[in-house]
Order: sequence, then structure tokens, then C-alpha cells
Amino acid sequence: MKENADNYIDDLTKKVMEDTAIERPSFNFTNTVMANVNAIAENKATVYRPLISKTVWFFVIGLFLVVFLYVLFFANQTEGLGWFNKIDFSLPSNYLPDFKFSKTVTYSIVLFGLMLSIQIPILKHHLDKRFET
Repeated sequence: MKENADNYIDDLTKKVMEDTAIERPSFNFTNTVMANVNAIAENKATVYRPLISKTVWFFVIGLFLVVFLYVLFFANQTEGLGWFNKIDFSLPSNYLPDFKFSKTVTYSIVLFGLMLSIQIPILKHHLDKRFET
């Protein structure tokens, strides 16, 4: 049964191929296509634009330098944590009584949270803008 269906399809294909004329492109077909390809090649969608511009990078670096120089020259040299003393980190101390957060860990947790809260809205806005079209 399947062999009979295959023979019918082969015969039909041969008849269709015999009835169609051979199509030939025009004389200047290749040059016309290449001219259109060259005209399309200058697409503005592929132009590289950085996510963060140079002016923003200069502002961030300048702000970092100002904060660094202020801490280096004008900050109080005591070892107190300042406003970090008000944050309650007692949960680990309930299970590990000798466990203490160092100043570096406290700063890194706070800065990580700050940077995360800044980056999420920026990336969300960028991706929303990218997928609008």
C-alpha cells in the first residue's frame, strides 16, 4: 500500500516537473541583487552604543575619588561603626554566640544591597525599551 502511494507521488512529481518551464534570471540579476545588498548593509540598528555613557563613567569615577579623598583626609580615625551600630545582626549570634560581623562584611552587605537596588531598575528599563519594537 505504501509502495503504491510512493509510486503515485513520484508520477505526480514527474508530470509537474515536465509541465513547468525553466525560469532564468534577467541578464543583470547578480549586479542588481548586490546593489540592493550594499544599500541594506548600512543599517543603523547594528551601531554600537554603550549602556553607560562616558559622561556617566566620569561622574561615577569622580564621585568615587571625592568620597575616597574625603575618607582619607577628613574622616574620623576611630574604629566605631557609626550608623551601622543601629542595625541589628543578632540572628546569627543566637545560634553562634561567638560570631561577630566585621566592619568589612557589614560594609560589603550594605553596598551590595545598594548596588543591587540601583541596577535592577536600570536594567529593567533597558530591557523594556529593547523589547518594545
